[in-house]
Amino acid sequence: MKKILLSVIIGVCMVGSAVAQQIPMYSQYMFNMMNINPAFAGSRGVPTTTMLFRKQWLGMPGAPTSGSVTFDNRVTDKNHNWGAQLYFDNIGIERTNGLQGFYNFNAPFEKATLSLGMSFGVLNYSMDRKRTNPYDQGDPSLQLVVNRFLPTAGFGALLAGERWYVGLSAPALFKTKVMSDGQASIQQAGADGHYFLTAGYVFPVSESLTLKPSTLIKAVSGAPIQVDLNMNAWVNDLVGFGVSYRTSDALVAMLEFRLSNELRLGYGYDHGLTKHLTYNTGTHEFMLRHELGGRQGKKIVSPRFF
Repeated sequence: MKKILLSVIIGVCMVGSAVAQQIPMYSQYMFNMMNINPAFAGSRGVPTTTMLFRKQWLGMPGAPTSGSVTFDNRVTDKNHNWGAQLYFDNIGIERTNGLQGFYNFNAPFEKATLSLGMSFGVLNYSMDRKRTNPYDQGDPSLQLVVNRFLPTAGFGALLAGERWYVGLSAPALFKTKVMSDGQASIQQAGADGHYFLTAGYVFPVSESLTLKPSTLIKAVSGAPIQVDLNMNAWVNDLVGFGVSYRTSDALVAMLEFRLSNELRLGYGYDHGLTKHLTYNTGTHEFMLRHELGGRQGKKIVSPRFF
């Protein structure tokens, strides 16, 4: 298996270019929606810090590992919000570290609020072909070491009511590539970018049970459209259970605990539906969120469960 994976990595590196600005995806993205739509910054109405860590395809050498720390806040008595994020995304011999800033403006209506958001930042992309441990140590095509800083930008819109939301976003406006010779190419993404459509609703079944279905539709150039269908249930606002189906990819089980008025802990497990399942034991993901002030005396802006 290691030989097969090494051959795949080398094959990818030998292609003319490597796309640097990708969007690290999380199964618990509903707990940090800014990662895919900057219009969600400040949506909880209180200063919020969210940490996510994802270890994909456990047991497979060089498998993806991602993580992020995000802070966002609503400006008091103003119609705008802001946020910031540090993140990393590693796969094989490639490493990406980035810093993003978020800003959005809110236009309130009678029964809904429209938020328009922008993200901007910089990422550091590195690739060391020597880490492939080639049989021919003198092969010049496997000696290249790349280390480049590249700009990032994104845009998103969010329309949210008391119990529902709909969002549309393009979180990677730049088509940033590092060519095989180590030179950077930066273009507008256009039709080649990432596009996300999200929607959700809150169904209060009883005083103790709340159902929260949601969906995400992702369109990326060169790949089939992918759909996430999610269902989360909260019991007494203390324990949450969830399940998600990602078309042609995975089934996901989620569990979340409210440890206090300010602190929440979540866990997700992906059971892959592809042929790679033979070579790994699944994907594990952890979430920790802190809301300064919690829900006491604070009005959480819809969508209040994200």
